Amino acid sequence: MHLRMPSIDQGVQAFVWAIVFFLFLWLGALALKLPGGTSFIVSLLTAGAIFLLVRVRGGDYPGPR
Repeated sequence: MHLRMPSIDQGVQAFVWAIVFFLFLWLGALALKLPGGTSFIVSLLTAGAIFLLVRVRGGDYPGPR
């Protein structure tokens, strides 16, 4: 029996990447003592851009056979 990894939809992968980078950027900005509201908004906008980037360009496309 051959076991393989489950298939995860590209939208779910993009959402996970966006959440991880959002938390990284937001907590990093707070650690640098930037204003909380500003760091939240900038991190949220960046997470949205990361979501779109991974959603559109982040697929594993097999090469020609």
